[in-house]
Amino acid sequence: MKQLTAEMVKDFGIGQGLDLVGVANIERFKDAPPRMHPAAIMPEARSVIVVARRILRGSWRGIEEGTYWPSYTYFGYHGLLNTLFIPAPLYETACFIEDFGWEAVPYYPGVPEAQPPEKPLRPGVVGPDVHLAIRIAGVAAGLGEMGWSKVFLTEKFGPRVRLHAIITDAELKPDPLIEPGSICDRCMLCVVGCPSDAIPNAKENKTVAIRIEDKTYEWADIRLGRCTLSYHGGDPTVSPFIHKTFPGYEFDVTKQDVTEDAAYKLCWPLSLGSWRRTDEDPSGWLIEGHAMVERWGQDGSYGIGGSRGCMRSCFDHLEKRGKTEQTFQGGAFIKRPRWILPSKVAPVETKP
Repeated sequence: MKQLTAEMVKDFGIGQGLDLVGVANIERFKDAPPRMHPAAIMPEARSVIVVARRILRGSWRGIEEGTYWPSYTYFGYHGLLNTLFIPAPLYETACFIEDFGWEAVPYYPGVPEAQPPEKPLRPGVVGPDVHLAIRIAGVAAGLGEMGWSKVFLTEKFGPRVRLHAIITDAELKPDPLIEPGSICDRCMLCVVGCPSDAIPNAKENKTVAIRIEDKTYEWADIRLGRCTLSYHGGDPTVSPFIHKTFPGYEFDVTKQDVTEDAAYKLCWPLSLGSWRRTDEDPSGWLIEGHAMVERWGQDGSYGIGGSRGCMRSCFDHLEKRGKTEQTFQGGAFIKRPRWILPSKVAPVETKP
């Protein structure tokens, strides 16, 4: 049987429609927590192949203008990008690997922070469910680096990518690691653009760092509770749908000190919960706009905040600095004064 090489895998994946394919050897994960280690899924793993597809810059246009939300969730997040546009070529690439006689585990990125406290099913293993830190896996595969805001950055697209992976027992040549700081210049525009004050400024010295081989990667220790509140519809400064449903609602996310899990407990029931249908609210949804975006996103997840600072501000800056390979003939992404809503909107007065 013909020998399988990393270049063959990468060429095949690109040919299937993936934008980026990188390879890490298993040794690069030696410091990963046990429940985030690829070998916890496949003990014989020798390589981790991380793949990326771009997020269309245009998927954010409606949110940036404050006029249209579905495109981002449907085409740039959970709706099709995470559930079809990446898994289909990922599956074909895994088939290609198995055609050479090597086992290939396609990996759909989960949330390591949300792993349940489950006991191991047998001695000597970790409990389910194991989830890789997919962005760190991307770093290990040489696809990019972590930006200051904890968002994964690539040289071609900046932060405009989603990542999946394949774990295999095929021993493939790893790609070189990217030099730390080669993309992120710590401009702090992600900090300025974040409506929820979730990203500490570099001056605060609140950081997280990892070491892979001889390189150290460092980024901000994000206030994940605030980040989740802003992204998933708990922040009235970035959601007109909250104000439509609850005129006069006031909630200052920048003053909240909650965990990521607590933020999810607030956002999801509030956004997707239902109540009795009335003349005042015939849909029955607690916040109809949020629920519709989630349904348009194929009933899995939804993005309301649209990553205002960590992604939109970031790629706008990187493109202006010439630090991304993809450029746009129409110029900068942020073309007009940016909108932001007050945390409280007074009820509309009606004439007697």
